[in-house]
Amino acid sequence: MAGDELTAVVVDDHPAVRAGVAHWLASGSPPIRVVAEGDDVRAAWLDGADADVVILDLHLGGPAPALGDLKRLAAAGRRVVVYSMRADDDIALRCLELGALSYLTKAEGAEHLVEAARAAADGRPYTPPSLAGALAGDRSAHRPALSARETEVLVEWFQSESKDFVAHRLGISQNTVNSHLERIRVKYAQIGREAPTKAALVARAIQDGLISVDDL
Repeated sequence: MAGDELTAVVVDDHPAVRAGVAHWLASGSPPIRVVAEGDDVRAAWLDGADADVVILDLHLGGPAPALGDLKRLAAAGRRVVVYSMRADDDIALRCLELGALSYLTKAEGAEHLVEAARAAADGRPYTPPSLAGALAGDRSAHRPALSARETEVLVEWFQSESKDFVAHRLGISQNTVNSHLERIRVKYAQIGREAPTKAALVARAIQDGLISVDDL
C-alpha cells in the first residue's frame, strides 16, 4: 500500500466488467486504484502482485470455477473478494472456507463491491445481502466440540478489532487467545471443515449457530 492509497487487481474474462469494476473502485471515497487487470489469474501474480485486494471472478473462460486459484491466492496471504455471476449458497460458503474475505454476486452493485474491497484491504470480512442469506441458511450437523472458553474467545474475537482487546476483555494473555483460536482451527480441520482465516471461522460459527449475522 503506497501511503494511504488502496490498490486492486481485477481478474475477470469480460473486459466490460473489468472496466466497470475499475470505475466503481476509482469513484469511491477514498478511491481504490486498479493497478492491473486481466482475464487470467496470472494478473494477480504479475503486474498485480503488490495490490492490496484481488477482485476475482470464479469463471474465467471455462466451466469449472477457479477454486484452485482462489486457494493458492489465499494461501499466499492475498486478500480476495470473489465477484461472480453465481448466486449459489454452496459455492459462496466454499469460497469463504478457502480463504476469500467476501463473496458477492454481480447483481449486488457498486456500493457492496466497494465496501467489500475496502474491508478486504484492511483484512476484514464483509457480508453482502446474498452472503448473509447463505450463512443464515446453512446449519451443519458436523460441529466441533468446542469448550465454553473456546466459544467465548471466538465470539469475542468476532466482535472485537484485535486479539489484544479480547485478551483485555477476558483477563487473559494474547498468547492464550492465540492458543484458543489455533485449537479451534485444529478441531474444525479434524472434522474436515477447515477454517484457515477469520472470515472462514465467521462462516463456520454462523453455520453452527454460535452467532448470528446480526451479531457481527
